[in-house]
Amino acid sequence: MRREFVSKITPDDTARDRVFARAWSEVRAFEFDEEVARVFDDMIGRSVPGYDLLLRLIALYGDVFVQPDSRVYDLGCSTGLAARVLARQAGEQARIVAVDNSPAMIERCRSRHHGLPIDWQCADITDLPIEDASLVVLNLTLQFIDPAQRLELLRRIHTGLRPGGALVLTEKIRYPDAALQRRMTELYQAFKKTQGYSDLEISQKRSALEKVLLPDTEAEHRQRMREAGFVEIDECFRGLLFVSWLAVKA
Repeated sequence: MRREFVSKITPDDTARDRVFARAWSEVRAFEFDEEVARVFDDMIGRSVPGYDLLLRLIALYGDVFVQPDSRVYDLGCSTGLAARVLARQAGEQARIVAVDNSPAMIERCRSRHHGLPIDWQCADITDLPIEDASLVVLNLTLQFIDPAQRLELLRRIHTGLRPGGALVLTEKIRYPDAALQRRMTELYQAFKKTQGYSDLEISQKRSALEKVLLPDTEAEHRQRMREAGFVEIDECFRGLLFVSWLAVKA
């Protein structure tokens, strides 16, 4: 039976993101620490065009792809919003496993979503066994993984999926054409201004992320998914520099 999707995605206790509002003498690498965890829902909601729609699409995928008595993985779950909509959508059909290597993020997940049947794990997803899965979500996560480990992670996900199971991969991409990359970056920064971010916040956050977020091109993502074993790969969302694919295991 199809369920109605939750009408409200973001919890009411979301704090306003002001992490990069003060001038730093030296911009350090971005960290998923307690300060970021406290405001992350607001941060990502104002930084990723269409993020609310992405979460609703994940709920839709849960409705279509989750198989009875299977596992559903949210890898790099941050504050647990994707796991939350999946738990509400999948009901008791599957075991929801949400994983992040940030203790601050997992603690926030456990305190905010304690009433939901989700197995919260603080672990490195590059070491995590993927078993008997019908759906795996990598929502803006692979870009933070060492590029040398990305293919092996996707291979393990493909192996751990049931036939007919799906991978949701959402990433910030880079364009191979330098002029197009500049134009899309300009548009993206203009978008962030419409969300209330100042030039200082945009500049400092960009510098912090450049140290840890290493984006791939669309061609690199598709080639990697094919090498991992996926044949059916469909683009299901695009917003400026952000693309989401649905890859189904044959």
